[in-house]
Amino acid sequence: MSQNIVEKIWHQHRVHHQDGFPDVLGIDFALLHEVTSAQAFDMIEQRNLSIHDPTKFLATIDHSIPTRINRHEIHDKTAKAQIELLRKNCAKHGIPICDLDSNHQGIVHVVGPELGITQPGMTLVCGDSHTATHGAFGALAFGIGTSTLAHVFATGAVLMNQPRVMRVNFKGELPEGTYAKDMIMHLIAEIGIGGATGHVIEYTGAAVHALSMEQRMTLCNMSIECGAIAGLVAPDQTTFNYIKNRLYAPDGEQFSQALVHWQSLCSDDGCHYDQVIELNISKLKPMISWGTNPQQAIQSHQVIPDGSSAALDYVKLNANQKLIGTAIQWAFVGSCTNGRIEDLRIVAEILRNKKIATDVTMYVVPGSEQVMIQAQKEGLDEVVTAAGAEFRMPGCSMCLGMNDDKVPAGERCISTTNRNFIGRQGTGSITHLASPATVAYSALAGFICTQFMTEEAS
Repeated sequence: MSQNIVEKIWHQHRVHHQDGFPDVLGIDFALLHEVTSAQAFDMIEQRNLSIHDPTKFLATIDHSIPTRINRHEIHDKTAKAQIELLRKNCAKHGIPICDLDSNHQGIVHVVGPELGITQPGMTLVCGDSHTATHGAFGALAFGIGTSTLAHVFATGAVLMNQPRVMRVNFKGELPEGTYAKDMIMHLIAEIGIGGATGHVIEYTGAAVHALSMEQRMTLCNMSIECGAIAGLVAPDQTTFNYIKNRLYAPDGEQFSQALVHWQSLCSDDGCHYDQVIELNISKLKPMISWGTNPQQAIQSHQVIPDGSSAALDYVKLNANQKLIGTAIQWAFVGSCTNGRIEDLRIVAEILRNKKIATDVTMYVVPGSEQVMIQAQKEGLDEVVTAAGAEFRMPGCSMCLGMNDDKVPAGERCISTTNRNFIGRQGTGSITHLASPATVAYSALAGFICTQFMTEEAS
């Protein structure tokens, strides 16, 4: 019987099935960070349980850590306590941790792939909603709650109903100047923030398989923003080339054996999907959000639709208005969505030999210490600094108001992050989501613009 890729992975990991009850699904690996793991550690300790296999876990520090140079000095008492407790719990239970200055500290969804932990066909979980990022490798990866994480600690499994599967087929060729960020924002704008609820999305089409692994991670990262449990791309040679020779990747004969399995992970001809969406992106323009959720976004040539008056009041915009030309005070490049080396290269190339607008503060934050080191080797940090922006230390930074990096109340930021909820980047702040290229062009201009629209906006 033909199966889609999600069904194949599910059945390979199903430990037990009984009609009328959730399946017991085996979990291959779990990633941890300082914000959502503490209560799960408490739960197993209260029950006098141990970690079933500490080698199946890896922790990193990302959400609460400052990204300024002297980041070892943590002023926020809550953030400091979270980080110290993660260190204590990992030491107590024998779980490896990517701590500061380990050369591998960084955002959990950047660190996992770059270490070669994330591999095709895996089940991978984390107490973080953007765990779908790892689906770029053909893994079934999803965020879980604290109590579920405690189950994974103790048993290496979760109780879960088999999800429905949605195929999203991107037709056409991605136009120059648009990126995976524009593709996923376009999808969310089309189907809405609940359009994929209860589904795992398989992204297909020539445009998807033409993407680099880093772009595929961006695509899968925001699957949760249209309600999906997860999103994934079937692995191919691009996937295999990325994984090979990484620290946790299989080596030698083991890699050859793994490759045989990985190559089988594709949806069969004639397999069933619960829903199919097709989007033609051949004329797609850069996407920019205008409201207070990721569904509220338009292409750069479009005007804001008649929509939520509350959202428009919050962002201080009007229906039938273009976003192009809207003044900004902040620009942010980073996060698990767009904090990888390819993102920084795009931004540096746009900023090279130019200066950002005098009334704009711009942060460029690498997603990990490895990204930072590579950027420094290529001189990208010097390009960013010469343009008048700040090249900072690794962390989640301005993605969310959980550390020192916040947008002041009433000020507007164009950002490569994944959410534009009210106050997401700081109480009273206004966020516009966009690709790294759009953020860089806007920082130079001092207002929202893209390479297609710079002359028109000026």
